[in-house]
Amino acid sequence: MDESSDINNYHVTTSTNETPPNLEGPGPAPGQGPAPGQGPAPGQGPALGQGPVQGQGPVPGQGPAPGQGPAPGQGPAPGQGPAQGQGPVPGQGPALGQGPVPGQGPALGQGPTPGQAASVLRLPRQDLFADDRRQDFIHICSPLYKAAIEGVWETANEIMQQFNQNQNQNQDGRPPLVHYAITDNCETILHIAASSSRNTDFVRNLVRDMEPEDLLYQNLSKNTALCLAAMTGNVDIATIMVNKNRELLTIDFESHITPLYIAALYGKRDMVNYLYDETRRQGGPYTHYKWVCLKCVETDLFDVALRIFPEIPDNDGANEIRDILGVLARKASAFEETKQDLMSSMMGCFKGRPHPNTGEAMKLLDLILTRSETWPKQVLHNRLRGPVTIINRIGTYPARILFIAAEMGNIKFLVELFRKYPDLIWKVNDNKQNIFHVAVSHRHESIYNLLYEIGSMKDLIVAQKDRDENTLLHIAAKNAKNNRLQDVSGAAFRMQRRLLWYKEVESMIPPHYTEKRNKDGLTPSELFSQTHNKLLIESEKWMKGTASKCMLVATLIATVVFGVAFTIPGGYEQNHGYPIFRHNPVFIVFVVLDAISLILSATSILVFLSVLTSRYALEDFKESLPKKLMVGLTLLFLSILTMMIAFSVSFFVLYHHKFNLFIGGSISVLALLPIVVYGLLHFPLLKDMYHSTYGSKSLFNPKKQMLYYKNPTV
Repeated sequence: MDESSDINNYHVTTSTNETPPNLEGPGPAPGQGPAPGQGPAPGQGPALGQGPVQGQGPVPGQGPAPGQGPAPGQGPAPGQGPAQGQGPVPGQGPALGQGPVPGQGPALGQGPTPGQAASVLRLPRQDLFADDRRQDFIHICSPLYKAAIEGVWETANEIMQQFNQNQNQNQDGRPPLVHYAITDNCETILHIAASSSRNTDFVRNLVRDMEPEDLLYQNLSKNTALCLAAMTGNVDIATIMVNKNRELLTIDFESHITPLYIAALYGKRDMVNYLYDETRRQGGPYTHYKWVCLKCVETDLFDVALRIFPEIPDNDGANEIRDILGVLARKASAFEETKQDLMSSMMGCFKGRPHPNTGEAMKLLDLILTRSETWPKQVLHNRLRGPVTIINRIGTYPARILFIAAEMGNIKFLVELFRKYPDLIWKVNDNKQNIFHVAVSHRHESIYNLLYEIGSMKDLIVAQKDRDENTLLHIAAKNAKNNRLQDVSGAAFRMQRRLLWYKEVESMIPPHYTEKRNKDGLTPSELFSQTHNKLLIESEKWMKGTASKCMLVATLIATVVFGVAFTIPGGYEQNHGYPIFRHNPVFIVFVVLDAISLILSATSILVFLSVLTSRYALEDFKESLPKKLMVGLTLLFLSILTMMIAFSVSFFVLYHHKFNLFIGGSISVLALLPIVVYGLLHFPLLKDMYHSTYGSKSLFNPKKQMLYYKNPTV
C-alpha cells in the first residue's frame, strides 16, 4: 500500500454553521465517520483506518472498491474524487495535492482556505486496533501511552525505534509510529504528550523528528495536539508545535473552533495571549475573534477581552456584542471592589484563577457603551432586549440584559447604562415589571436605593403594576426568588429581614396602594401573611428553642455561683465566722466576680423567660424579640465569663502555695478556655443578630449616592 495514500486518508466535511458548538463531550458528531473497526456507512468511504482488501482490485466493468482510487486507466468512480494527477471532476472536489477548485473547499492534504467554512478532518492510522493486531496494542500502545503521560522520553523513544525497525524489516512501506493512533479516540502519541502540562522536553524531542504535516493529525473529537495543549495552558508546548507548523493556528473544524477559541473556553490566560499574538502575526480570519472575546468574558479574562474587542467589526459581531453584554450583566462579582488579604491572593494564584480585575470589566463595559453611541436607537434596544424566544407562538424576551443585571444585583452595570441612557430606567419586561420590581423580588437593596436618587420620578415608577396587578408592595410581600436572605442566622432573623423590606416598600408607595388588590383578590398584607405563614411557625419554634436552651444554661450558672458565694475558698474562722482570706486582694476579686456572675445569670433568665412568654405576632419579630434574644445571649456570655474568671482566681488563691507559681498560673489560664470556645462558637450569631437588628436600618436610603457620582461603590 502506498504510504502517501495512507497518510492522506482524510475525512472531508463541509459546514456553514458559524456558531461554535459546546466542546463538552468528545467523540465524532452523529452522521460523521464510521465507528472504528466497522465497515463504511452507505455512500461513504471505507472504515476509518482500514484500506481495501489486499490483492483485490475493482470488479471488472465496475468502479473501484469503496474508499479506493479509480481502477488503472479509468476515470474516477461515480461519487468519488478524481484520479490522482488529474483535474477535478466537474462538481467534485479538487485533485489530490492540488489547490482548491474556485468556489470549492480546500485541496486534500492542505489546510482550510481562509474565510471558508469547509474543514478537513485528518485522522491517523488505526491499524493497531485491528483484531489481528491486539498483541501490538497491548505491547505498543499501552506502554507508549504511559510513557507519554509520565513524560519518560527514553521509554517512548525505545518503543518507537523498535516499531519503526520492525516496519522496515517487513518492507511493507508503512509509516513510523507517530502516524498511528494509540487510543480509541484516535489520539497519537503527540496528542497524549501535549495533554500533559509537564511534558515540555518530551514534546520537544518528539516534534524534532516529525514532519510539519505530521502535527496536523486530529482525534475523533476533531482536536489537534495544539488544541489539547491549549486546554492545559502549557505555552512552552504550544510554542514548540507552532514553530514547527504555523498552520495549526488557523485550522478550524465545522464551526470555526481554533486553538485560540479552546484556550479561551478553558480560561487559560497565558495561552490565550500567546495564541492571539501568533494568530495576528499569521493573519487569521477576524470572524474567530468575536467568539474568542465572548469566551474570555465568560472565563473572567477581561484583560484579554479588552485586547480582542477592538478587532470585532460592529456589523459582523452584533450577536456576540449582545452576548458579551449579557455575560457582563450576569457577573456582578466582576464589578465589585473586594479587598483580598495575602492568604486569599496566594490561594488564588495556586489555583490558577486569580480574582478578576474589576477595573478591566468596567473598562470593557465602557468600551462597548462608547461603541453603542454609533448604533441607531432601534439597534441599541434590540441588543439590550436580547434574542426572542417563541412560547406558544408568542414571542418573549427572557434574556433582556437590563433585567438580567437587576436579577443578579449588578448595580454598577446598571448605573453605567443609566448614566449613558437615562430613559432605560422606564423599561419593563414581558411581565410589565420595571427594574425596581425585579430588584425587590430578588431583595437587591443597592438597586432599590436608586429610587432615592431619581427625584419625583420615583412616585411614578413605584406606582406601576405588573401583568397580574401586583404593586411594588405585593412583590415585597412575596418570598424572595433567591437565597439572599438565607445568610441570616435563624428563621426569626429571616422573618425580621422580610418585615424590614415590607415596611420599607410600604413607606415608599402611595398610602392608598396598601389596600390595592391583585388579580387573586389579595391585598399586600394578606399576601404577606399567606406566603410567610410557614416561616412564622418556624421562627416561633426557633426562637422558643433557642431561649429555652439558653435559659437552662443560665439557671445552672446561677445555681453554681449562688452556692459558691457561701462555700468560699479557705472557709471561715471558727471564732468569728469571717472568711480566712478576707484580707487577700485576690479573694476580694473572687467574691465580686461571683456576685456579678450571679446577677447576670439571673437577669438573663428573666430575659429568656420574657421571650418564651411573648405573643409571637409578626410585628414582634421586627425588633422586640430579636432585641430580647440578643440581650439575653449577651448577659449569658458575660455571666460565663465572670464565673470562669472567678474560678481561676479561687484556684490561684488556694493552690499557688501547694504548687509552684508556674503550675498554678497555667491551670488558672487554661480555665479560661471555655470562654474562648463560647466566644468563637457564638460570636457569629451575636454578630448576625446585631447587624440584622441595628445594621439593617442602614440598608435603605444610604447617605452615599451612586447614580450621578463618579466611581460608584456598593
